[in-house]
Amino acid sequence: MDFLVSTIAPPRALKPALTGLFLSVFLAMLDAQVVATALPRIAAEFGGTGAYAWVTTAYLLAGSATAPLYGKLGDVFGRKRVLLGALALFLLGSLACGLAPSAAFLIAGRVLQGAGSGGLFVSVGASLGELFTPREGAKYFGWFSICFAVASLAGPVAGGLLTGLAGWRSIFLVNLPLGLVALACLKTLDLPRRRREAPFDFAGVLLLGTAITGFTLLTPWSIALGAVAAGVFVVVERRAEAPVLPLRLFRDRTFTVSVLLSVLAGFAFLGSVNYLAVFLQADAGPAEGGLRLVPMTLAVSVSSVVAGKVIARTGAYRWAPRSSMALGLLAVLGLLTVDGLPLVLACLVVFGFAAGLNLQVLAMATQNTAPAADRGAVAAGVNLARALGSALGPVALGFAYHAGTHGVFLALLPVLALGLVTAFALPHVLLSR
Repeated sequence: MDFLVSTIAPPRALKPALTGLFLSVFLAMLDAQVVATALPRIAAEFGGTGAYAWVTTAYLLAGSATAPLYGKLGDVFGRKRVLLGALALFLLGSLACGLAPSAAFLIAGRVLQGAGSGGLFVSVGASLGELFTPREGAKYFGWFSICFAVASLAGPVAGGLLTGLAGWRSIFLVNLPLGLVALACLKTLDLPRRRREAPFDFAGVLLLGTAITGFTLLTPWSIALGAVAAGVFVVVERRAEAPVLPLRLFRDRTFTVSVLLSVLAGFAFLGSVNYLAVFLQADAGPAEGGLRLVPMTLAVSVSSVVAGKVIARTGAYRWAPRSSMALGLLAVLGLLTVDGLPLVLACLVVFGFAAGLNLQVLAMATQNTAPAADRGAVAAGVNLARALGSALGPVALGFAYHAGTHGVFLALLPVLALGLVTAFALPHVLLSR
């Protein structure tokens, strides 16, 4: 396969670029969760609960809907330019959110932020795939996982602390200096430029975005609209000369199984973060409740690093998603049965180990079997699946939460069980050197 190896770009020379890549992912994921503990303040300032819901949903929807678009743009025009554009859009959205004079303006800023984040997740993963062979890239995908997972789990902590110290607008404005550092670092990224002459699949992008939005909103009309858009999307993509998400990718069992697992993992491990934060705040304030997530965050980091090292050494990866779903099931069963803060935190640590084993392993697996020309589309497909699961999680678990906090854990059980069954369908393919 046509992978760029580290002998062409030594790791030492790549350090600034890798810093920019990982910082970009950290910021994009942090903003998906950082508003959790600031939402009551936001809703109070704007005098209603409408902003409370859409400040989160707008970000997730925009990120999910734009992910395939960025994958195709990177394949056609080159990864670096698309990545820089996505980061600039994310920072523009952050500035708009920080200065928002109204709820409508804030939601519009969140749409811009989300649209930028979709490009960051896809482009960073695909860039790592171009810089390293799969075995070499395993440890860097491990660091990607750490940035991704730590940001998602630390978001409520950071949001609570920043909101308490400097007001809710600071959770958006803090992105600007950090984002400018990431931009400067990404200028050193050396990736091949390309331009492929092919008609752009505008119809596919529009239909896929409509389908994602419809399924995520989970209302009868939106689901019907999403189903119609998805059906038309399949017809259009079969005829498109340069489809935004080539349907032939689903002939590869690794890709198909990884997409399904990514939806389930996003739902269970990322979609539940806000509810875990609420669960831990039952007898504590936002800051203390957020700090109780720290052991789980550390567990995510440890398992991500260990998984990356083992995969880099052995080339085997099927054990990771299987172990992830099994540990997740054990953790949720424990949360349903144990009592007392120490035992609850122990279960959350197991849940953190489970999350860290899953988040980027599937992206590595799919890129290992994909042709170089489809690397962006493959990365987009897996990231889209995970983002869709992350967006569906809060909505679906919100209904379960009305039955009590244990309703959330009961809702997670079938999702994790299905994930465990699906993980055993992953084919046995070693990552190549």
